[in-house]
Amino acid sequence: MAVIEVEDLPPVLAPGRTLAALDLGEKTIGLAVSDLGLQFAHPRPVIMRRKFTRDAATLMEALQRDDVAAVVMGLPVNMDGSEGPRVQSSRAFVRNMGRLTDLPFLFWDERLSTVAAERALIEMDVSRKKRSARVDSAAAAFILQGVLDRLQALGAASSPE
Repeated sequence: MAVIEVEDLPPVLAPGRTLAALDLGEKTIGLAVSDLGLQFAHPRPVIMRRKFTRDAATLMEALQRDDVAAVVMGLPVNMDGSEGPRVQSSRAFVRNMGRLTDLPFLFWDERLSTVAAERALIEMDVSRKKRSARVDSAAAAFILQGVLDRLQALGAASSPE
């Protein structure tokens, strides 16, 4: 398993493969997966956290089911840009996953992703109870969409006119 940068993603993303994103919470893991065209992020059901081995097995099944080529891990950087305990936890999760898979991971600054996801769910008039069950996967979709948009910008920047 390697940790890569977004600029290193294009060669990894073979046709027919998808990209996934994770929003790691204390009780849940939010998951989103791209479409095959790498244009849109789609939230998947959250994974309830119990024990790492069980969480990892559930996550690996989901990633295999969607033929994921790489995984984006939301990095919960503090608003001032510093890294706190949640960042350390996210990095440790990726290190532990690295023992179980050859999939490359990349970290993506997720500042305000949960806030944006919560606001989007409110705008869609999702009830408070349903919002709490969906917010982590919606945040993962928000994170993934940022990466997909960046990939599109990189492709547009490198294509001849």
